[in-house]
Amino acid sequence: MTGEDGSSTGLPASDVLWMDRAVARIWKLIWAIGAGGAIALLAWRGWSWSAGWTIGTAASALNFRWLKQLTESLGGGAAKPRRAVFLGLRYVLLGVGAYVILKYSAISRPAALSGLFVSVAAVIIEILIELAYARNGTVGH
Repeated sequence: MTGEDGSSTGLPASDVLWMDRAVARIWKLIWAIGAGGAIALLAWRGWSWSAGWTIGTAASALNFRWLKQLTESLGGGAAKPRRAVFLGLRYVLLGVGAYVILKYSAISRPAALSGLFVSVAAVIIEILIELAYARNGTVGH
């Protein structure tokens, strides 16, 4: 099924553009929240908390990227066993890497755990932005 823009999404071009803009804002929010948190934690708690937050933010951004790629690949032809294996193993690899880094270093574990929620915070902020635009009647921003 193709959309009005000829894409395989089945969505009109205006909806595809709206989603692309929302995802772009989420990316900007992830990096803004991550940078702001790292600077604030560096000033407040020191380098180990800032480094933990930064590692958590990077893992959160990586996870957001993987989920975006997964949703874009859904419904796109035959299943690929290699992709399915990578889909399952990526969280294991991410978890093992995080365990080794955090177990054998002075990096703050609570800060790293908090940093993992940066993409969730960015999505919530995007939802609030969309609600504010809907209230003003400017949804097609």
